[in-house]
Amino acid sequence: MSFVSAFIYLAAAVITVPLAKRLGLGSVLGYLLAGVIIGPFCFRLVGTEGTDVMHFAEFGVVMMLFVVGLELRPALLWQMRAPILGLRGAQVVITAALITAAAVGLGIRWEIGLAAGVILAMSSTAIVLQLLNEKSQMRTAGGQASFSVLLFQDIAVIPILALLPLLATLPRAAAVADGHREGLSALPAWQGALLVLAAVAGVILSGRFLLRPLLRYIAATHLREMFTATALLLVVGIALLMQKVGLSPALGTFLAGVVLAESEYRHQLETDIEPFKGLLLGLFFISVGASIDFALILRQPGTIVQLVLGLLTLKFAVLLALARVFRLEPSQRFLLAFALAQGGEFAFVLCSFATQNGVLPSETANLLIATVAVSMAAAPLLFTLNDRLVQPRYLSRIPDRQPDEIDEHDNPVILAGVGRFGHIVARLLRANGFGTTVLDSDPEQVETLRRFGIKSFYGDATRLDLLRTAGAERARMFIIAIDDEKQVLQLIDLIHENFPHLRILARAESRQHAYEILRKGVNDVYRVTLGSALDLGGDALMALGIPEARACRAAQLLREHDEASVREMAKWEGDEEGYTSLARLHIANLEKALASDREITLTEAEVAASPAAS
Repeated sequence: MSFVSAFIYLAAAVITVPLAKRLGLGSVLGYLLAGVIIGPFCFRLVGTEGTDVMHFAEFGVVMMLFVVGLELRPALLWQMRAPILGLRGAQVVITAALITAAAVGLGIRWEIGLAAGVILAMSSTAIVLQLLNEKSQMRTAGGQASFSVLLFQDIAVIPILALLPLLATLPRAAAVADGHREGLSALPAWQGALLVLAAVAGVILSGRFLLRPLLRYIAATHLREMFTATALLLVVGIALLMQKVGLSPALGTFLAGVVLAESEYRHQLETDIEPFKGLLLGLFFISVGASIDFALILRQPGTIVQLVLGLLTLKFAVLLALARVFRLEPSQRFLLAFALAQGGEFAFVLCSFATQNGVLPSETANLLIATVAVSMAAAPLLFTLNDRLVQPRYLSRIPDRQPDEIDEHDNPVILAGVGRFGHIVARLLRANGFGTTVLDSDPEQVETLRRFGIKSFYGDATRLDLLRTAGAERARMFIIAIDDEKQVLQLIDLIHENFPHLRILARAESRQHAYEILRKGVNDVYRVTLGSALDLGGDALMALGIPEARACRAAQLLREHDEASVREMAKWEGDEEGYTSLARLHIANLEKALASDREITLTEAEVAASPAAS
């Protein structure tokens, strides 16, 4: 790809992605829009005939799958085999079976229907993981279920590639448009399937027995950049090998990543490649947007719309039903269904492979590619629909599990939220003999705490009836350790209105969140990162030779100034110019105070306590 094309791709991303983020659409949709704008349909800045776009798309897919493979350690996959093969395997099998049945019902050969079924059963690993991480939903039950389904799909591509040649229905001469045959297309179907499995086994065995000595040799050079070069060499080499035998380069790089995941040098390789990961995924999304065949869509709009809606509806229904069978709570069922309803990037690889091997006619493959591309472009919109219309309905409903019954007591403290932050607070209060009623809306967290001897109760702390049952009218203090910023503010309003006697101590996720809490009249605000950051900073000063007493005094001085500035700056709501001026003033005052403190003469005790003195 030329420098001009690279400049166009990067410029489109820089312009559209921040704009999409500001509009609340997410970065993925921004990348897709960038691809549409610069692609053949709009300004035709790249690949007017599609070759430039598909070249870049292949590069993005190859590198993305290498990164995915690098994160999939076989030992971890083996430990997760039971959950992966349950809901996850059922999703692929049932979706493929229903699509095959629908195709047969329309008079299409079952071989073509089955090929289309396994291709459309895939979902987009790149888009879904990006959106789940952006929306902080990766650690939810629905996010974890989505991740395990994607894991199964990525692994299932290997047997699917072995299966497809066995479904060939077209004459071999029609399978290759340019009039010659190479790789798998020149072999009988059964030999092609065996070659797929042999190539996969060869990559795995070679990597297992040759890779570690190679990496050990590279490590002996003590040149960090050589790890990156070695990783790229392996990726390109294995991709070329797979291409030579007629297989997908993307499959080769995925296997290369899995092989590297077994190495003791995996973390070093991940560290070296991580800076490229986000950019490569972004460029892949751009290529997807640019590769949407709008000419085909405009020629057959009714067909494409029906296929896209049919695909989204079918996969949504299958995922929702399976999530219910596997007992995900309602809100997480919808998260799983909305997240995985679209097609996936493997469809581009599988459609090309199926066409080359006489499994799918080129017209059918083009329709499938257009359908998948449009469905992938709709994925961010599905997430937005779930966030704005579906999830709020479940947040306002009474959950399936009724709140726990709370015995009559006179505990002076109620603690809402027992994650990593609230857990420490609960332990400290309990150790000092103060009875505490702990509330949390995560039933798994509640059960975990009970196993450790901390009595806690399941329930939504923003429900007035639950607060009354928990003894809010008799308690003296309410500690809010919830990590949801909006829920914290909602709970403060509820307590002020119904239990004004309670003293509130609230956790703040950020400085801006602290401003909002202070504006509601809560004076005891604790930012989650401030204390640990000051501890680390103080230890860093001591490691650099500053006496312990002076380091502690500097940290305490910074804390006092920062707490004072937060309270004063919270008053400047809506006045950006005044806020900026006040912030600069506080920074200057803090620097002067710290400079003055450094000029204070050290005592003999302070000098003796200095690490440098020892």
